[in-house]
Amino acid sequence: MSIIQYQSCGCCRYSLPPQFFHPFAGFSGRAFPTPNSTARAVLENSTPDSVVDKVVEADPFSAIKKRASEISSDLKGTSIFLVGMNNSYKSSLGVILADALRYYFFDSDSLVEEAVGGKGAAVSLVESEEEGYLASETEVLKQLSSMGRLIVCAGNGAVKSSSNLALLRHGISIWIDVPLDLVAREIMEDRIQLSASDTTICKSSDEILDQLTTLYDSGQSGYSTADATISLQKLASELGYDELNEVTVEDMCMEVLKEIERLVRVKKMMEEAARPF
Repeated sequence: MSIIQYQSCGCCRYSLPPQFFHPFAGFSGRAFPTPNSTARAVLENSTPDSVVDKVVEADPFSAIKKRASEISSDLKGTSIFLVGMNNSYKSSLGVILADALRYYFFDSDSLVEEAVGGKGAAVSLVESEEEGYLASETEVLKQLSSMGRLIVCAGNGAVKSSSNLALLRHGISIWIDVPLDLVAREIMEDRIQLSASDTTICKSSDEILDQLTTLYDSGQSGYSTADATISLQKLASELGYDELNEVTVEDMCMEVLKEIERLVRVKKMMEEAARPF
C-alpha cells in the first residue's frame, strides 16, 4: 500500500511528517520548570552555602544531561527503541531522552496513523484490511531503523512479528514495564490513547483492564526480547518508595541511561575481546 508523501528527511525512501522532526513533537507530559526559573527560586529561598546542593536537587535535568553526555560518545548515534504498553512514562521518557542525548523523537504509532490519513482512517483500515495496516507499521519501522540518533516510542505492533523484532535489533530496545491498572487509569482519564490497532471500544475500567491484559499477553514474548527492562514496580522498591506514583519520569530516565551505559560497555568489551592479538 502506498504511504503519503511528506517533506523529505533525506534519509528514507518516503518522507516523514515535518512535525515529527522536532524532539518535543506530540509531547503531552507534565510541565517542568525551566532551569532559569528553578535557579532563581532556589537563590531567593536559600543561604549561599546551600545553593549548589539545592540547585542540583531542584533541577534533575542537570544530572540526566550529565549522564547522557558521559555515554554519548560510546553510543555513537545508536537509536533507542522504547517498547511496552502505551503510557505516560514511556512517552515522557522518549522526549526527555531525546533532549538529553540530542536525538530526534518519534512515535511510531503516530507516524503510521499520519501516513494512512489520520486516526480515524487508521481505525477503518484495521477493521477492513488489517494486513494493510500491519504492512504500513512494518514500513515505518523499517525506515526508522535505517536512521540514527533517534528515540522511538514503538507501538505494540513492533513486538508482534519476527520481522519487526529484527528491525528493532538495529538499535537498543528497552521495555518500559508499567502495571496495567495504571495504564487503564490513564486511559479512563484520557491522559493516553491506544494505537489504532489496539483502540478500545470498552467503557468501564474492568473492560479496559481486560482488553489491556489481552494486549499485554499477546506482546509479552516480544517485550521479553528487549535488550533491557525498566520495571516501574522494581524501581519503586529499589528507591524505597511506598507508592508507584512517587517514581518520577526523571527517576525512570536515569535508570534507562544506566542500562544504556551497561549495554554499551558490554558491547565494547565484546568488540575488544574479538580483536586479534
